[in-house]
Amino acid sequence: MVLEDYPIVRLKPNADARRLRHGHPWVYDNEVVTDRRTRAIPPGSIAILQDTERRSLGLVAVNPASKIFARMLDRDVTARIGPDWLRARMQQALDLRAWLYPDPVYRLIHAEADGLPGVVIDRFGDVAVVQPNAAWAERMVADIVAALIAVTGVSAVVKNGTSRARGLEGLAEETTVMHGAVTGPVPVAMNGATYMADLLGGQKTGLFLDQRENHAFAARLVRDARMLDVFSHVGGFGLAGLAAGAKHVLAVDGSAASLDLAAEGAKAMGAADRFEARRGDAFDVLTALGAEGAEFDVVICDPPAFAPAKPALEAGLRAYEKVARLAAPLVAPGGYLGLCSCSHAADLAKFRQASIRGIGRAGRQAQLLHTGFAGPDHPQHPALAESGYLKALFFRLL
Repeated sequence: MVLEDYPIVRLKPNADARRLRHGHPWVYDNEVVTDRRTRAIPPGSIAILQDTERRSLGLVAVNPASKIFARMLDRDVTARIGPDWLRARMQQALDLRAWLYPDPVYRLIHAEADGLPGVVIDRFGDVAVVQPNAAWAERMVADIVAALIAVTGVSAVVKNGTSRARGLEGLAEETTVMHGAVTGPVPVAMNGATYMADLLGGQKTGLFLDQRENHAFAARLVRDARMLDVFSHVGGFGLAGLAAGAKHVLAVDGSAASLDLAAEGAKAMGAADRFEARRGDAFDVLTALGAEGAEFDVVICDPPAFAPAKPALEAGLRAYEKVARLAAPLVAPGGYLGLCSCSHAADLAKFRQASIRGIGRAGRQAQLLHTGFAGPDHPQHPALAESGYLKALFFRLL
């Protein structure tokens, strides 16, 4: 494709071109001139973005059916978005992770922050999971997988097409093995624990790698401790606690399949006798444990996103407050409470306020010991607040 073949997408006169020049990677549907020509551009197409003076701002991936009309791919309008370009972006991302981590277990591509907007790739040794969450990535998924194999040498690649973001892009749900074979849960070593990741049927890509550093901090608190891991998924904090010497871990989750995988992980670690699972709604189980007079030295709550978007913010903050209110009474005096949020709509200040309100309503006093975020394999795009979604607060309760 020669440069003249790219369609043109032009900003409206009232659009903030400076925001885009200063690095923001998204153009919203109310910021571009949308006529019959632009609305006819097929989703996932590459276009040249221009300001109102017809000055080029870069190459963008366009989806007229999405609120995010265009995503910046390259500021150089002479770039060729193809196999070589993809391999270069992939290699740049791999260089960072290989420098940070001795073992090939990490998020390899964190969407816009790694220059591949809407693309998430998690690597679990020789197996990788790709989430093409934008129309352009779905259109080029075969090229993305080929670049991934060429750069990393992984032997199997799963395409996970089940994210909420795909629905917003008008993409269908689909999970399939695109390269090699995946026959069952994949054992993943992290922070001394063994996790069993279901890459075909589990949540997201099968394992929440973004919590690695927060697992490690929690592990500093659990020696000889009774630990409660709520919203545990496949044993995230709980298995890290067992690896660090926790006396006993109770994992709570609504998914029997996730708890079975957590139990498999505990068994693989030789810690099955210190692990217990309880299936049920987390709020119901927290309430029941309180009624039972249960007490733990360490309680960790890592719920799903209660506020995935701004319209859900107030309800989400009330839910985070409720988690804190129900969890705090279960913490022994001098024990520790960890509260997490993966809602980008609830910033750190709002989440911290909701958590402190909940602890206060439970009649407990607290010291805030540590604030954690996603690990460095989940870099933040400096101009995109949404890329810094994860927060973890660790309190000592008096």
